[in-house]
This record gives sequence, structure tokens and C-alpha cells, in this order.
Amino acid sequence: MNKNYYAVIMAGGVGSRFWPVSTASYPKQFHDMLGTGKTLIQKTFERLNRFVPTENILVLTNARYNDLVLEQLPMMQPNQVVLEPAMRNTSPCILYAALKIRKMNPDAVMVVAPSDHWIEDEDSFVSDVTACFDKCEKEAVLCTLGIRPTFPNTGFGYIEYEKESDLPIKKVSQFREKPDYETAKEFLRQGNFLWNAGIFMWGVKTIVEAFKTYQPTQYSLFEKGEWCYNTKDEQTFIDEHYGQAENISIDYAILEQSDAIYTLPASFDWNDLGTWGALYDKLDKDDADNASVGARVLIEDAKGNMIRTAKDKIVVVDGVEDYIIVDKEDVLLIYPKAKQQDIKKVLKKVKDTFGEQYT
Repeated sequence: MNKNYYAVIMAGGVGSRFWPVSTASYPKQFHDMLGTGKTLIQKTFERLNRFVPTENILVLTNARYNDLVLEQLPMMQPNQVVLEPAMRNTSPCILYAALKIRKMNPDAVMVVAPSDHWIEDEDSFVSDVTACFDKCEKEAVLCTLGIRPTFPNTGFGYIEYEKESDLPIKKVSQFREKPDYETAKEFLRQGNFLWNAGIFMWGVKTIVEAFKTYQPTQYSLFEKGEWCYNTKDEQTFIDEHYGQAENISIDYAILEQSDAIYTLPASFDWNDLGTWGALYDKLDKDDADNASVGARVLIEDAKGNMIRTAKDKIVVVDGVEDYIIVDKEDVLLIYPKAKQQDIKKVLKKVKDTFGEQYT
């Protein structure tokens, strides 16, 4: 394997739209959401480990999930788990990781990938990322993988690339916010728009220099701790300084400002598994389009439902259409699929009414 290849897995999110399975104490990336026998973070690690050495993979996560990461990824050393003492969006943690990696290997190229995406064609994923790595090793550019849109999705940001380019890796014109439905349809009609999957590649020197240029305050905050990175003093410095970082995403902080951004339209099937509906789309269905994980189901006059329970629990469903049915210990959710985006609101109501131990 190429010793200059590094990976950073983003694993600090809560995944609240997957409640009640995903909770603040045990988020979705640590669950086997599709019933494959492996959790999402385990699948992500294995996918990256196909071309990135084990010792060169870092997991960025909240301090409360440290034990979960090490339990599910026992091949990792404790110092490979990078702990955020406060939630400050993606920009600070990516800069922090990049500075750590630069100190380990100034010639490194790194991929930043979420821990909770589902990618079936892993060969194509490896090919796409390494193609971007090749470009990043030769040029001072920042790359991202874009997903070819299959419908006018209003839940994703979009990447607009230069239409006239006939090269595989295309120059980005601009990033576009989540559109309304009519705008999304226009994006698809134009043909040079991709979904922003949040998978990034760059050389560590290039990304650190970008922070120095576009986020000098944040750069100064983290750069002054470089003396202690990858030593026993690192966590003390981070605990004292991390909370001072601006709460800002990598998109706003760097990508929307740089003029050296390129995108490769991904050649693999992709699902961000952001909602129960997204999970439903990836699962096998019965003749009435019901999907289930864990449950042994008996279906009568019911269709289009997403059912998840503990392993081998018997579930009888009759007369229900297009519902999410999730049974988890002391919480049972029966909720219309059409309202799945409102589960975050339900979560807040449950917390206010019954206490945060259920959320």
C-alpha cells in the first residue's frame, strides 16, 4: 500500500432522523443499519483500508464515542481516534486532522469520508479516490467526489462544474445550496450538476495552506499546537483550545472560497442513509414493497412499510401503508414515511416530555 495515503473518517454525528435506533449515546454509524452483520463505521473502515494502510486511518469523533470506536475497530490504536471536545462542525476537525497528518508525513494525501454512507461498488470507489489522489499529488488542488443525481433531490447541496470540460476530473464552477424542487429539476436538465457527497481528497500541504489563506484565525488557533500533536500533550492543548474554534463547515470555510476545486463524478452507486426512507430504498422488498431489518414479518394487506426490530422479533402488520415501524427496547415508533423529515421534531418532543434518556 502507498504509505503516503491517509484517510479521515468523520464519525461525530448523531443521526437524529434515525431515531429511535440512533441516539445521542449510540449514533447510527455504530449500528448495523442494513442487517449485513457489520456496522456502518466498520464497513467504511474496511472500504478505506483496501488502499490506505491501517495505521494511516484516523477517526474523528466526539469524546463520548471513543470507547465505541475502539470496540468496533479493534485494529486501531487509541491515538488514531481523534477526539473533539466540542461540536464545531467539519472545518475545525478537518484542519486539526490535517495538521496531525502533516506532522506525521508532509507528503501525505488524504481522503475525508463520512462514516455512515453506503457504497456497494467498492472497487469503483477505490478507483475514483485514487484517481483524485494522483491529481492532488501532482497539483495544489482540492478534490471532491460528486454523485450523479438520479432525481431532483432538495435535501442535498449541489456541485456545478464547468460544462465544456471533457476531462474526467472537472473544474468546479460553484457550490449550490439545497435547492427548491423547481431549481433541482433545472439542475438536472442542465446536466452539469452533482450531489455533494461530502467526500474530499487533497494533499495535506494544500489544505493547510488553504486554511492559512481563507481561515487565518482558525489556522493560527490550531497551528500553535503543532508542537504537541501526536504526543501525550496533544489532548490537553485541544481540550483548552478547541472550543474557541468557529463553528463552520468545510464547505463554507474553504471550498466555496477556493478557485482550485475539482470534482470527479463518482462511478459507484451511493446512498447517504440520511433517513429511514433512504434505508428503505437500499433494502430488498417483498411483493408488496415492504422492507424489514431484524424482524420476522407476517404481512396482511400492508405495503410500502419500513420495519426494523431486534433480531428475529415477530411482527404482524395489517392494513398499514407507507409507514416506518421501529421497535427498540422502551421506544416504539410508528410514523408516516411521508413525514420522515419531521422525526427530529418528534425527538425534541419526546425529550421534553419524557426525558433525554430516550433520545
